[in-house]
Amino acid sequence: MNLKQLQLVCEMVKNDYNVSRTAEALFSTQPGISTQLKSLEDELNVKLFKRKGKRITGLSEAGEKVFVLAEETLHNVKTIKQIGLEHSSKDSGQLSIATTHTQARYALPKVIKKFSENYPNVTLQIHQGSPTQISEMVIHGEADFAIATEGLAKYDKLAILPVYKWNRCVIAPIGHPILETQKLTLDEIAKYPIVTYDYAFAGRSVIDKAFAEHQISPNIVLTAIDSDVIKTYVGIGLGIGLLANMAYDKDQDTSLKRIDASHLFDDNTTCVGFRKGQFIREYMYDFLLWFSSDLTRDAVIEANQK
Repeated sequence: MNLKQLQLVCEMVKNDYNVSRTAEALFSTQPGISTQLKSLEDELNVKLFKRKGKRITGLSEAGEKVFVLAEETLHNVKTIKQIGLEHSSKDSGQLSIATTHTQARYALPKVIKKFSENYPNVTLQIHQGSPTQISEMVIHGEADFAIATEGLAKYDKLAILPVYKWNRCVIAPIGHPILETQKLTLDEIAKYPIVTYDYAFAGRSVIDKAFAEHQISPNIVLTAIDSDVIKTYVGIGLGIGLLANMAYDKDQDTSLKRIDASHLFDDNTTCVGFRKGQFIREYMYDFLLWFSSDLTRDAVIEANQK
């Protein structure tokens, strides 16, 4: 048994037991993958996968146990490598961040710039996806940190820390009647078609909760995962937008105007998540503390040990 075989088991699960996609991910061939799987099963003298004909459909009971241990082993191997790098190359390495579009576009640029200036020899990677996708990337060792507003808390393997609070605004094209409103209310917003975030993104649950508590049914005509897409469709007159405050830029969004709506909705908290027990290098601590002035090194260490 070797690490490549353990990685193969994990990649099979990640790729929904599709041998072709697994082979592509591992720069191998379908026959090569099949041969390695058979070799591992022969060595362990147990079937790791359920099969329907020639097609692999899932993990066997034994396979589920092997998968958990394989994933943990690969995580430990990565940790050992990180420890070695920390002592041999303190200011070089890689930092991989998985996040949503709104965070990547509006919340991260300043800290990324500062980080790059201070650690020019650290390669940065930013992966975008849904909260579910980015959480699983961190759990499976494909990213160091997940940054999102929704979804991270449901993963027991993640240590989660709040980094900042935010609220939202209403945006509309210049001349839209809602811009003349003296006091913005949920009833006023509900008079118009609404363009806002998809349910899984950017605090959408808080929007739905506010309307539900007041027994108001908003006319949401379009949802998107991307703040810029929301602004585009508001700009062409599809409706008014419910948007994160940070996503409106008066210098760039010159055809749109905003009204603060933070008095109508609960604050959202954006969090950072990382795999519990992860070895955190010095430059990773710096990234976290630069991203949020409310975080401390002790708070990160404590969360990592829970």
